[in-house]
Amino acid sequence: MTTVQQIYEEMQRIAPLALAESWDNPGLLVDCGGEVSRVLVTLDITPEVVEEAARKGCGLIVSHHPVIFSPLKKLSGQDVAFQLVKNGISAICMHTNLDAAEGGVNEVLAGIFGMREMEAFAEGCGRVGSIEPVTVPELAKKAQKELASRCNQPFNGPAVQVKFADTGKTVRRLAVISGAGGSLFEDAIAQGADCLLTGEANHHHAIDAKRLGLSLIAAGHYATEFPVTAAVAEKLRRAFPELEVLVSEDARDPYTYL
Repeated sequence: MTTVQQIYEEMQRIAPLALAESWDNPGLLVDCGGEVSRVLVTLDITPEVVEEAARKGCGLIVSHHPVIFSPLKKLSGQDVAFQLVKNGISAICMHTNLDAAEGGVNEVLAGIFGMREMEAFAEGCGRVGSIEPVTVPELAKKAQKELASRCNQPFNGPAVQVKFADTGKTVRRLAVISGAGGSLFEDAIAQGADCLLTGEANHHHAIDAKRLGLSLIAAGHYATEFPVTAAVAEKLRRAFPELEVLVSEDARDPYTYL
């Protein structure tokens, strides 16, 4: 049997804690200790994911988003950390360190678009490099198709909703930042990118990026990050052949799209 601590040590090799932003809270956030034979990998730890882990006999959940972020002042049955402890399930959460890690969230995202000569930018979080020349609408359609094939289907509506701001320039150099990376458009411009593909970008990010000559594609926070779960699961399977590692089937984008 494999211990929670052994898996945590391996996750620190996969996503070193030194890569995390100072405001972040990665780590072994719920430690019920002991040995585990099954692990569930997910993007978020929700009540549905805790229930799935309990149902499937998983003693540990490995997630990207921290299950505890702000300081806890009280605990009740509605709190996911409480639900984890009640079910005897530990939680390892690797956040911005997994964003920046080699083979992490953004390298998986970059790989989906065939990025070559990949470089880190935005303090190591994002990736920028060359891709086959493509128009912005074509790239947006590819993002929708490729990300949808790597994400759990929502209860209804399209699997991935994509929006874009198009300068009209062909994209030859692409920057990617998963999650809420729209505010980093100036970093992408400094790297000579033709387009920034991210999860979330607000109205003003799109206006300013386009004004400065950078196209922008927003493909959804969940959609740009969930694909890393399969990569993490595979790394854990290689490190612990005796361990059964599952990717969550009940994790969902919290939004329903019309």
